[in-house]
Amino acid sequence: MHVVTDTLNEFKIMDKRRFSHQFVNLCLVIATALMTWKGFMISFNTESPIVVVLSGSMEPAYYRGDILFLEMWNYPPLQPGDVVVYKLGDRDIPIVHRIMNLHEEDDDYYILTKGDNNKVNDRGLYTPGQLFIQKKDLLGRTWFYIPYVGIITIWLADYPILKYLLIGGMVIIGLTSREPQS
Repeated sequence: MHVVTDTLNEFKIMDKRRFSHQFVNLCLVIATALMTWKGFMISFNTESPIVVVLSGSMEPAYYRGDILFLEMWNYPPLQPGDVVVYKLGDRDIPIVHRIMNLHEEDDDYYILTKGDNNKVNDRGLYTPGQLFIQKKDLLGRTWFYIPYVGIITIWLADYPILKYLLIGGMVIIGLTSREPQS
């Protein structure tokens, strides 16, 4: 309870100059996060360099909540057995599956994928009439992962109140925190 009253008191006694300073600091933190993301995008040649596994279709290789780091360079070339992430059409959620078959034609790929924990290939997931995914559908190939850390992202998506509490708390802390006195 003291935390809430202390925070409210901080807002009451805060002058415009200190508030402006804290607001600029908060904006700098957000800008740094965005620049870091853009840096990852350029470094790994993909629009989505980090994804979270959302289902159990790739178990036992990857579990729900694992964070995957992707790259989209052509060396070494894609081959069957590689784990790729792709997005189809207007669907927002990327799919993490393994390449089963790959055919290369005229600087394009024709790829058939399947989840390690699935009994059948992914043709049922593709756009109707589509038999393979192509280079334009790929977001990247997995090159590194961190187990289970992404479960927080899943919780925030499943329980929106947690997201609002977390963001609100970070903003309040960012605006009311004091720099150490020297």
